[in-house]
Amino acid sequence: MELVEVKQELTTMAKRLADFRGSLDLETKQARIAELEEKMTAADFWNDQAAAQKVIDEANALKDTVHTFLRIEETYEDLEVSYELCKEETDADLQQELEQGLKDLVKELNEFELQLLLNEPYDKNNAILELHPGAGGTESQDWASMLLRMYTRWAENKGYKVETLDYLPGDEAGVKSVTLLIKGHNAYGYLKAEKGVHRLVRISPFDSSGRRHTSFVSCEVMPELDGSVEIEISTEDLKIDTYRSSGAGGQHVNTTDSAVRITHLPTNTVVTCQSERSQIKNRERAMKMLQAKLLQLKLEEQQKELAEIRGEQKEIGWGSQIRSYVFHPYSMVKDHRTNVEVGNTNAVMDGEIDSFIDAYLRWNVS
Repeated sequence: MELVEVKQELTTMAKRLADFRGSLDLETKQARIAELEEKMTAADFWNDQAAAQKVIDEANALKDTVHTFLRIEETYEDLEVSYELCKEETDADLQQELEQGLKDLVKELNEFELQLLLNEPYDKNNAILELHPGAGGTESQDWASMLLRMYTRWAENKGYKVETLDYLPGDEAGVKSVTLLIKGHNAYGYLKAEKGVHRLVRISPFDSSGRRHTSFVSCEVMPELDGSVEIEISTEDLKIDTYRSSGAGGQHVNTTDSAVRITHLPTNTVVTCQSERSQIKNRERAMKMLQAKLLQLKLEEQQKELAEIRGEQKEIGWGSQIRSYVFHPYSMVKDHRTNVEVGNTNAVMDGEIDSFIDAYLRWNVS
């Protein structure tokens, strides 16, 4: 890279930083941090632990935003100094460090920008992710197991914890349905980009004639609710069934009726949980899952109403096909909402889906 190109990159970065500083309103955020820290020093601060934790969480989130931005600004200033030194005297090593530092800073600023996009009420929450194969039997059930692996790998790469809440194995291969709890900061904020139908085109390993098959799997994503959100559910509206667990889980599987299925009759919403040994604990978890689903239905109804008011044509819901994974006759994964394409299908199936998530979050606010 020539020095003139480095200067252009620095100029572009300076403009982005100025725009960020204006939109972040750092002075207001710093004043709010001071206000929250003063609350924390009050003698009765811990009398209401839930309220106290909210104050601490807000303060930490604000501090993280402010400190990250100030660190990025400081790094930019250091790069400007390096640029001036390179102008005065040719130093190949210093210029190489400058170019690498600029690349790293662009990446960090992009990640910071993405974090700022995750500002909706439940974005910071854990995520409940469900996979449901479409018609096609073993073929679509195998596709569901491939997606299960993809999301598990993605979560592990993020440092998130994955718990299997419900697992129904396929008749010959794959899974008939699976529900995961993905625990980590902003898990729902990222994974909400994955809601919709995922389409696979490949030569089926289950077809002795070697024909090409198309399979579909629906991915549903909901935020796990904490105690601050309450969804009222009448016991008269519930049908609760118990049955023996069918997935992996140890010696208790298929020996006790510990698994729980809850049906919300007014909406015909069904949740199941078999991850715990205790029926009581499975019931508690299933109720939390049901609350999350009912909240999701409520949010989608609000989105639909807003879209109608705005006259938007964009389809809202889980039923729309969002992405195609083509293994034959060529290799490509394409997101139909953002038109992002990736040729390395193996990398995508190994969990490298951040490019799709990043593009969706930016597209969704544009």
